[in-house]
Amino acid sequence: MRLQKFVIVLAALATSAGAAFAQPSTIILVRHAEKATAPANDPLLTPDGEQRARDLLTALADAHVTAIITTQLQRTQLTAKPLADSTKIAPMIVTAVADTKAHAEAVAAKAKSAPAGSVVLIVGHSNTIPAIITALGGPRVPEICDPEYSKLFVLEFAPSGPPRLIRGKYGMSDAPESDACVRTMRQP
Repeated sequence: MRLQKFVIVLAALATSAGAAFAQPSTIILVRHAEKATAPANDPLLTPDGEQRARDLLTALADAHVTAIITTQLQRTQLTAKPLADSTKIAPMIVTAVADTKAHAEAVAAKAKSAPAGSVVLIVGHSNTIPAIITALGGPRVPEICDPEYSKLFVLEFAPSGPPRLIRGKYGMSDAPESDACVRTMRQP
């Protein structure tokens, strides 16, 4: 039920945004889906992660996504794959680098270069999604804990002023231990 409500809200945002903006109208950000433990440097998705990737397709089916940005790592590309295959959109790759701020700024620049009125999906990492939101002009958001995968952020851009941030969730609920992680995290 929550997924259906979020999809309806997201579809309304995507279709109501005018094409008169000099930037994308909507940017959707998610962390990659659940990853395997091996290989440590570039793991694939777990079966739960594969399901979450399919859930992302379902959640964004009516969002009219026109561009997808991932990193070079398999977990981001595989999270975007069902939607990319369905929409026949080739993801743009922004190489993840050790400098999180530099990476966030590169992703933000790539997203902002999308044609006016676009709806852009960014699939990033727990340490990059908050930084990308900030680099796009959005508010500071808390760090994403390691066991959190269900968060979905939508930045809605208007002709003037900062973008509006909408927070949602998709797919199955996060593991119970993610609640304890959130309580111990630094809040902005």
